[in-house]
Amino acid sequence: MSLPSFIESMPVETWVAAVLVIGALLVALAAFALIVAAVFSILLSGLDVPMKLVWIVLVFLAPLIGALLWFLIGRNRVPAPQYGYR
Repeated sequence: MSLPSFIESMPVETWVAAVLVIGALLVALAAFALIVAAVFSILLSGLDVPMKLVWIVLVFLAPLIGALLWFLIGRNRVPAPQYGYR
């Protein structure tokens, strides 16, 4: 099975550029998904409102670093909900 003629006639540089663009788009999409997930996770966490605001501002000022810090550090420091009897 051979490739269509218009694909065979494309230079290698075009293929490399296409692969790089697709790779960059996939990385950008993953970063965007991480940021959105971090914002929703912060909003739904058990933190008090001022601390939520601090984390959201951090995520918007430094999106990738802020989201990563939330998932690596911030989420682990959220107090567990208190269920049960007194």
